[in-house]
Parts: sequence; C-alpha cells; structure tokens
Amino acid sequence: MKPLRFGLQARFLCVAAAVMLVVVAIVAALLAGQAATQREVLRASNGVVDQVFDRSAREQGTALATSLADALVNPLYFSDLDAVGALVRSTASQNAVSYVLVHDTEGRLLHDGSIEVAGYGRQMQDPLAAGAVAADALKVQESSMVLEVDVPIRIGDQRIGGLRVGMDLVPVRAQQAETMAMLERGANKANRRQLLWLGLVMLALVGLVSLLALYVQRTLVRPVRWLGDATRRIEAGDYQVQPQATRRRDEIGELLRSFGRMGESIARHDREVRQMAYTDALTGLTNRLAFREALDHELLGARTSGRGLALLFIDIDEFKRVNDTLGHEAGDEALLQFAQRIAALVEQDGGSDALLARFGGDEFVILIGSDAGRVEGVATVLAKRLVDELSLPLQVQDREIFLGSSIGITLFPEDATDATGLLKNGDIAMYQAKLAGKNCFRYYSRALDNAVERRLHMEQELRGAWERGELRLVYQPIFRTHDRVLVGVEVLLRWQHPELGSVPPSMFIDIAEQSGLIQVLGPKVLRAACLQAQQWPRNALDEELFVSVNVSPRQLRSGDLAAAVEDCLRESGLDASRLHLELTETAVIGDEMMAASLLEKLHRTGVKVWLDDFGTGFSGLSHLRQVPVDGVKIDKSFVSDLQRDADDLALTTAIIAMAHALGITVVAEGIEQQAQFDLLNQRDCDLVQGYWLAKPLSSDELVGLLQPARR
Repeated sequence: MKPLRFGLQARFLCVAAAVMLVVVAIVAALLAGQAATQREVLRASNGVVDQVFDRSAREQGTALATSLADALVNPLYFSDLDAVGALVRSTASQNAVSYVLVHDTEGRLLHDGSIEVAGYGRQMQDPLAAGAVAADALKVQESSMVLEVDVPIRIGDQRIGGLRVGMDLVPVRAQQAETMAMLERGANKANRRQLLWLGLVMLALVGLVSLLALYVQRTLVRPVRWLGDATRRIEAGDYQVQPQATRRRDEIGELLRSFGRMGESIARHDREVRQMAYTDALTGLTNRLAFREALDHELLGARTSGRGLALLFIDIDEFKRVNDTLGHEAGDEALLQFAQRIAALVEQDGGSDALLARFGGDEFVILIGSDAGRVEGVATVLAKRLVDELSLPLQVQDREIFLGSSIGITLFPEDATDATGLLKNGDIAMYQAKLAGKNCFRYYSRALDNAVERRLHMEQELRGAWERGELRLVYQPIFRTHDRVLVGVEVLLRWQHPELGSVPPSMFIDIAEQSGLIQVLGPKVLRAACLQAQQWPRNALDEELFVSVNVSPRQLRSGDLAAAVEDCLRESGLDASRLHLELTETAVIGDEMMAASLLEKLHRTGVKVWLDDFGTGFSGLSHLRQVPVDGVKIDKSFVSDLQRDADDLALTTAIIAMAHALGITVVAEGIEQQAQFDLLNQRDCDLVQGYWLAKPLSSDELVGLLQPARR
C-alpha cells in the first residue's frame, strides 16, 4: 500500500489547534464534573436494578418449582413416567425455564421432558447436581447462566425423589442491560439539557467553528454518515451496500474502500450461513427454524386472504429399531430415503406452494395451502399416499426393512390460529395415529386435547369390557434357558375396543389401577387363567406348564388375595404349584410386613410368588430376607443393554448369583436378540422370555405350539 499523503489526522490537528486554547479551559471543568456525577449515578442504579431482577428470578423459580413438585408427587410415587413427562414438559415450555429435571433420591435422572429421556437412570454429573441431591428443603443454586431451584419430593416424611428447575439468567441479564441502557439514555438526555447554557458561551466561537465545521463536513462527517447508514443497513440484514467510490488517499479514503470490501465479504458469508442455518444437513430439506419462520409468514397471509392451511406431522414408526440394530449410518440412509419419498409425493399432490421440512430426528412436517373448503381434501389425499408409499420396504445396507409412518393432521383456522397451536395439535394427532396402531393418519380433534374427558370415557368403557368380551387373555411363553424348553407362560391382558381399536395395556391398566377396577378385573383374570391352564397339554418333556399372573399393588393391599387364589384353585382344579403370582418390587418393598404375611399365606397353599421388574425399585436383594419370594424377574431395561452397557451386565450377573445363593429362581424379561440370550445362558439364568423366543399367543396358538413338540 502506498504511503498516505497529508492525512486526515494531520489536517485535523492543524485546524483544531487554533480553537483548542479557546474552548479547552471552559469545557474541560464542566464536562469532567458532569461525567463524574453521571458515572456515580449509573453505578448506584446498576446495583439496585441487579437486586430487583435477581429477586424476581428467584421468586419465579421458587413458585414454579414448588408447584411442579406438588404435582409430581403422585405420578412419581406410582412411577407414571408418562404423567411425569407431561408435567415436566408443561413447565419446561415456559420461556424463562432452561431445564426441568426429575431425579430419584440417589441422584439418578428419571425424566428431563424429552420423549426418549436419553439419560434415564444415569447419575447426574453437572456441577449443581450434588447440591440438588443433598437438598433436604427448597434450595437455590446459581451459576453464571442458570439460577436453579431444587425441591425434594416427599410423600409424608418419605423422600421419593427431587426436582431441579433451572431458570435461564440470559434473558434476565439482557433485560437488566436494557434497563440500564434506558437509564443511560435518560441520564444523557438530562446531561444535554444541562449543557444548553454552554451554547451562550460558545456563540462567540460561532464564526471560527463554522469554518471548522465546513471543513470537517467535507472531509469527515459526510463519509462517516455514509458509513453509519451502511452499517445500519447491514445490521438490519440488507447486505447489498454499494461501495463508496473515492479517490482520497487519506485514512477516510482507505476506510471507505475497506468497508466496501468488508460489506461484500459479509454478504457472501451471509448467503452461506443462511444456507447452513435454514437447511437440514442430512436431507437438504428446510429445517425446523426455517419452517417456523415460513409458517408464521403463511399464517399472516392466510389471515388476510381467508385461505385454509393444513399441517401434516409425520413420525417414522419403529425408527429407533433401525438405529439399534443396524447402526446410525443405516438410520441416516433410511431417513434420506424417507425424505426423498415424501418430497416426491409432496411435489405431486401437495400443490405448488407446499412446504416440506425435517423437524428433527425422524419427524417431518408438511404445510399445504388451498381454498378453505378444499384444503382438508388435499391433505387427506396426500396423507393416504404418504401412508401407502412409506409403508413400502426400504433397501438399507443390502437389507430390506419395513417401517411405516404415523401422520397427524391439523387445520387452520379450525384447530388453531397460531404456529404454536398448529404444531402442538399436529403432534397430538400424530400420537393418536400411533395409538390407533401406527402406519395410519389421524386428524386433530379438540377431544384429543381434553385428557380428563378421554380418561373418564375410557374408564366407563372399561367397566363393562370383560362382560362384552372385549378383554382377552394372551400368554407370553417362558422357556428354560439351558434346553430352550417351554415350561410356563405369563398371562397378559389385551383390550380390543370396537371403536377405539386395540387399547395399549399401559393405558387401561393404569386407569384400572387408579379407579379401583383392577380389584374387579384381577380375580376374573386369575380365574380365567387357571381354568385355561388346566386344559393345556404337557410340554415336550412331559412337564406341566405353570401359569404366571400379575397382581397389582391395589390387589395386594386389599388383603383378600390369598382367599381369592384358593377359590380359583379349587374351582379350576389347577395344582397350586403351577400357579405363580407376580408382584411388583415397589409394591412389596413398600410394605414389607404386610407382604411377608401375605406371602406366608400364599406359600401355605403351594402357590409360588415372583418379584416382577426386579431392579427398578431401587432396592437390594437384602429385602428378600424379610420378604421371601420364589423367583425374581430381571427388568427388561437391564436386559436390553446387556451387550452395550457393562454396568447392566455386571448388575444382571450379580442379581443372578445372589438370587441363586438364596435359592431363588431368576427369570429375564425382554429377550429380543440372540446375543442377550447367550449372555444370560452363560450366567446360568434359569428362565427367559421375550419376543426373540416367542410373542404372546392365544390359548389355541399355545396348544398348537405344544402339540408338535410332543409329537
């Protein structure tokens, strides 16, 4: 670069020197005193504002945490993770909340509001975790970015877990900074008023200053104004700023040329960043951020034009199975093929202005617009095509896999009038499609958003379901590990409603338990299972099958379980040794004295008792000394990760060894892979069950399975 000629700095110094002696003595003292006063006032104001905002954040966090902790007591006590997740997500959705974590008394994570709860059961390791677990009462902790309120969750005097609510301090600090900026502007305004009187003094210098101002205007102000205007345009997102042509060889000329080059570089990088920020890296589709902005824009246009909009929320069925069995690379390949199929169908049937986006993970959303009377028809046609096309097999890593999709549809303005409502309703409708059996689509209905009404209706339908023949028993085969011989079955209850279809057991069993219907259904299931088991043939080794029936905590607490068992055995003629009762670990450990007394009565009848879901109640085998049982069932959450999680494998091995030392039979649930079976067989696990061995069967199917084995 050529050396600068008589530059701006030198010229300005020459002109300024002529007036410096006149104004410096007058202005210096005034400005120094005024600046010192202003700094002192602002410093004091900053302390007051900081205290106000900090107290507000603490009060808000304390109120949210206390309210949520009260609401979590019953769901956490009954291990209702769905209800826990709903409450956590409701609180976590508030703007000021950074995170909500529910943990047990040992500091292991139970729920974080996500669907997958990836860290479930793991020890929390963040810097605030130790203080949260140790808190015996409401406790407030604070880091640079988060103010955390910790509340222990208790039932009576018993602590069953804890709650951590993190309040995001970033918006608080931003609001604090904005308040201080307002104070500064006010102070500056007052300062300007005080300086008005200086104008009278400066009138004598008008002539000299006018000459100086004219010179500065030509050499400094005009280019600086252009730079300021260009900067504001760039700040507002307009990067198409034409460079200022100049032949000046001073600092301002060099600054104008450098700014022009910088503007061109910023415009280029903005295009690249927008491409990255608004596009999904894997599929190349619009991502969540860009879709949300587009949705807001489309809603604004639809409100003024009267057009209708339909949002289709798509979730791939059983996609986790691909990642778990074939790996994440295969999962990415499957996602890419799904995206290509969806994009092709949207182009054909969605209309020219349809918008497709990958919303995250295995979720996609489609926004289509049409006349208010036609949009529902367009959405229905597209949804049917999507269900059919996405159910076709995919070729992934030279394998053919079948997945399918569940689609929820919500309409504007019928279902919601804003983006948040449409997305929420679409998600609700999608989950309804999953409950309906997956690989289908469902429209959002306001009834879906009324959980109380749905639950009440479900309870009413369940009351007469057994008499109407809607409830039926299926049997999950249980095999002896060392010879793979079928030795028994676990009784499972299924509900096929004529209108609701197949109702998941996790839904209606919970309703039955909470409403007390389980005390009516339980004895009926027990009686039907005993009668059915008495008619089954022997297995291949001429052994009679045992039948294992689950007993709910409410049945256990009723106190008449032993009498009901004796009645069923007497009526069916089933040998008592063939009946196994499964009690949940949490129910037994919750009242050891009552459980021990009940087990003693059951043992006198010859019935065997198993402890179900062992390991999930945060207890140890030492409890079995006070509450003796004949067998324990290792929960499938441990079995599912045996190959990948060394801790689960070590814990399972220890359970088997310790149970055998106490003379207790060990059953492993949820066998879905041969590798899991092999690991359990190597560790002398007595019995196993799971879909890899056999799926739940009807009584006739079970008999058909036994007869070929006998031949």
